[in-house]
Amino acid sequence: MKKTIVLAVLTLLSFSAFSQSDSGFGILGGLNFSANGDYIASATEAAENPDRNIGYHIGIFGKLGNRFYVRPELVYTKTKSDYDGDTFDMSKLDAPILVGTKIIGPLHVFAGPAFQYILDSEFDGISIDNIENDFSIGVHIGAGVNLGKLGIDIRYERGMSSNEAKFINNNISTIEESRLDTRPDQIILNLSFKI
Repeated sequence: MKKTIVLAVLTLLSFSAFSQSDSGFGILGGLNFSANGDYIASATEAAENPDRNIGYHIGIFGKLGNRFYVRPELVYTKTKSDYDGDTFDMSKLDAPILVGTKIIGPLHVFAGPAFQYILDSEFDGISIDNIENDFSIGVHIGAGVNLGKLGIDIRYERGMSSNEAKFINNNISTIEESRLDTRPDQIILNLSFKI
C-alpha cells in the first residue's frame, strides 16, 4: 500500500511537467505549529493536553491544472509536542493530494486527504516502536497566494484515523500502560518554489 501511494505521487509529479502552462513541479518547506492528541499516563490520571511546539517540513510537489488544479506533495515532517515537560517527537512522511481553485488574482484555496507514514517516534527520550498504525490518513485545508514561481500558503492539518502509541510505565509499586494519541493537529506555514 505504501509503495503504491509513493508511486502514484511520483507519477503525478512527472506528468505535471507536460501539462497546462500553470502546471509544474517544485520544492517546498516551512514551519509547523503542532501538537498531537491527549496523553493518558494511567487509568487513574486525567488526560493531558499537549502544548504546541514549532516543527518543520521539506518536500516536493507537482501541480496539474490552472484555474482548477490537483497538487500532490511528498513531504518529510518533524513535529514535537510537550506534555508537562515530557516531549513526544515524531518524524513522518506525508503525501497530501490537494484539490484547489483560484479565487481572485493570485489567491487560491485548497483541501484534500493527506496520507501519513510514521518513520520514527520518541517519547521523553525513549523510542516508541508499538504505534497502532504506522500508516494513517488526515486532511489538509488552506489558502495561499502565488507570486510567479513563489507560493506562500497557510493550512490546517488534522489526523482523521484513530492512532495510539501504547507503552508501559514501570513505577516502583505498579506497572501501568500509558496511551498517547499520535494524530497530528497542526497549523502549517508553507513556502514553495516552482522549478
